[in-house]
Amino acid sequence: MLKLMDLLTEGVHDKGIFKAVFMAGGPGSGKSYIKEKLFGIPSGINMSVGGLKSVNSDREFMFLLKKFDFDPTMLAAYERTVPDLFKHLAEPASKGGSGLRDFAQFLKGERKKGYMKGKIGMVIDSTGSNFKKVRKQKEELESEGYDTYMVFVMTSLETALKRNIERADEGERELPAHVVKKSWNDARNNLGGLKAVFGSNFKQVDNDKILNDEEARHKFSSLVKQYANKWAGEPIKNPIGKKWVQDQLKLQKAGVK
Repeated sequence: MLKLMDLLTEGVHDKGIFKAVFMAGGPGSGKSYIKEKLFGIPSGINMSVGGLKSVNSDREFMFLLKKFDFDPTMLAAYERTVPDLFKHLAEPASKGGSGLRDFAQFLKGERKKGYMKGKIGMVIDSTGSNFKKVRKQKEELESEGYDTYMVFVMTSLETALKRNIERADEGERELPAHVVKKSWNDARNNLGGLKAVFGSNFKQVDNDKILNDEEARHKFSSLVKQYANKWAGEPIKNPIGKKWVQDQLKLQKAGVK
């Protein structure tokens, strides 16, 4: 069996430790596509080649919907016959809703806490529509030693709505149009604040255009080199994270077991 100190020190050389990247942008902006192209985390896979884990409450929410016999690809269709269905599913039980979204967020939060305990790097999905929530999560991560970054995926509302409809054709979740519009507007309204909070660690990516394979390779190869690989691989800047690494290296050098 591994000794306790081995468990405490073995992660110091892991890729992407103490790195947290927030993905922001409304539904239909293509965050999953950008996440795959920038950080190498394909749909259905939870870890990139750079060691960053994906944190996304949608996985839990989809699981819970299916558990209660809702087809996630049919949410928009359901709402056409049952007004405010999505609102009921998403709202907390204290407001008369199902509480499923809150439970999904809780599960996401527990998974994130586990990654934080292990100092594991993360790519955190967020629409960016709740500025205070993003800022609070950022501060929480930084207090634990993380360097934080943001990629804001920019699309027009027309494109977001079109992609949302196409999701159902591809076997994915289609949201009611009013939900997409509200989230898109909220994210756009927070754009300036998010830029200010993340500063030089903020990158805006235009994903309005449909790219062919060659165009995508050209665009994202430069972005990966300039941002994704640089962020995940550069030395830790946060003093708390930096000290933790230094302490672990001292223990290893001393041969403490």
